[in-house]
Amino acid sequence: MKYFSTVDDQTYEILIDHHGRVTVDGVEMAADMTLVGGPRFYSLILDNVSYEIVLDSDPDQRNLYAVMVSGLRYAAKVQDERSRRLALVDRSLRAPEGELIIKAPIPGLIIKAPIEPGQVLAEGDTLLILEAMKMENELRAPRAGVVHEVRVKPGDQVALGQVLVTLR
Repeated sequence: MKYFSTVDDQTYEILIDHHGRVTVDGVEMAADMTLVGGPRFYSLILDNVSYEIVLDSDPDQRNLYAVMVSGLRYAAKVQDERSRRLALVDRSLRAPEGELIIKAPIPGLIIKAPIEPGQVLAEGDTLLILEAMKMENELRAPRAGVVHEVRVKPGDQVALGQVLVTLR
C-alpha cells in the first residue's frame, strides 16, 4: 500500500509491502512496528535500528498525527493514494483568484439578476436565474468575490458562452 506523509513541508512517498519491507522515497528498508504499551506507544525497527514512538491522532483534523521520536515532536499528515488524489482534484476544481468571467452554460432567457456591481458575494451566492427549455437554472458564485460587471438584465436572451458577469 502506498502512502504520502508530509512533515515540515516535505512530502515522503512510503510504500509498505506488509512482508517486513518499507520503501521511503525509493529507499527500501527492513521494518517492524509493534504496539508495546497503551494505545499510543510503539517500537519501530528500521534496518536493525530501534526507535520508540508515541503516536497521537488529531481528533479535529483527519489524517493529522503528532509523532514523537527520540524526544522530538513532529506534525505529520498521512494520506493513502486515493485520499491524496481526491485532495489534489478538489484543489484543481476551485475557481482561480483574480478576475473571474462567468459565461452562459446554455442558451436561454435571463429571468432574474439580483446582483449589481460592487456587491460582495460569498461562494454559492446566486448570480443569475437563466431559463432554458422551460427550466430555471440558478447560476451561483464559484467563489467569494466582488461583482465587477453585470452584462445582462432580466429579459435578455443569451447565447452559449456569452459573458454574463465578471467577479474580482
